[in-house]
Amino acid sequence: MELPTPEPRAREVRVRVRAVALNHLDIWVRKGWPGLKLPLPHVLGSDVAGVIDAVGAEVTELPVGTEVLVNPGLSCGACERCLSGDDVLCRKYQIIGEDLAGGYAEFVCVPRQNILLKPKKLSFEEAACLPLTFLTAWHMLFARAQLKPGETVLVHAAGSGVGSAAVQLAKLAGATVIATASTTAKLDKAKALGADHLINYAESDFLDEVKKLTSRRMVDVVFEHVGASTWEKSIACLPKGGRLVICGATTGHDVKIDLRTLFYKSISLLGSTMGSKAELFKVLELVEQGRLVPVLDRVLPLEKAAEGHALLTTRQTFGNVVLMPVMP
Repeated sequence: MELPTPEPRAREVRVRVRAVALNHLDIWVRKGWPGLKLPLPHVLGSDVAGVIDAVGAEVTELPVGTEVLVNPGLSCGACERCLSGDDVLCRKYQIIGEDLAGGYAEFVCVPRQNILLKPKKLSFEEAACLPLTFLTAWHMLFARAQLKPGETVLVHAAGSGVGSAAVQLAKLAGATVIATASTTAKLDKAKALGADHLINYAESDFLDEVKKLTSRRMVDVVFEHVGASTWEKSIACLPKGGRLVICGATTGHDVKIDLRTLFYKSISLLGSTMGSKAELFKVLELVEQGRLVPVLDRVLPLEKAAEGHALLTTRQTFGNVVLMPVMP
């Protein structure tokens, strides 16, 4: 479908999209949920890497042609939450591709404050793997779960974009990482990213394996984004004082919990969405240092977006699938 080329407002930047990564968020938005109201046609795509094509009248320090990365989280920038660095809690918080037009297109306009310089060592395809996945994983592990060196973290679905980011971040923080995945091939890749212990959840019960691996000490943090199919056993993996942090529910959102477990074991259940703009600067600094790496599964032309969605839905990928409006 042909749409008009967007024009940047005074404090906006127009980016010519060179690559856009897929996320499960795209699938949720496409399917819709109660209360989600979007003008149609809607353009998906949160993770954008590209080149500045035009700037608004009040943007003076970013020349046309600059290679950039887009932070997908938008906030008002003026409320108490924003000014304290908790912009993800802004009442007007929105996500590009979810609430606003995204990057499954040739051009996208975003506020100047959402523009970061693309790491020079990365291709556009690699850079597009970073924003939403690494920002989400960073915020979950450090801002919400307060992961500490020496702790043990269980990372579910380590073959996903956010899971592969979490393995790297948790290991970088000095934690012991237990990674789950559905195939040996995915587990081998998780090990290469730093996972200490591996569980094939298609062949064995991950709760039983956690008990064996930890001598029943269990794990300090569960990194959860799977939802209904893992929820109860994820909670059972926690010792007294353990924390479960969750950002998604790909297998369903309707779950149960025994409140006696919650208060008797003093466990913490922590919700998390995206992360602050400042946190992405920290991620990019570590990328520049070579201490974090984007995980690119494959690149598809934009017209094969439906194929990319199918790959994510059937869990046939490790890391990110990236679309390119124009293949090289």
